[in-house]
Amino acid sequence: MELTQLRQKSAAELAAHLTDLHKEQFALRMQKASGQLAQPHQIRRVRREIARVNTLLNGKK
Repeated sequence: MELTQLRQKSAAELAAHLTDLHKEQFALRMQKASGQLAQPHQIRRVRREIARVNTLLNGKK
């Protein structure tokens, strides 16, 4: 998701998005462990987006 789109969200929406990202990260890790991960770059994308959301949440507090 674009940074400008993330900045427009409220803290509650960011927290919900963060939960979804953690679930996606878990699913990607399980796929990697079982050898079924077709696009390994997705792990890095999710990790970076989690960091972006955490940064925005800390800024809104």
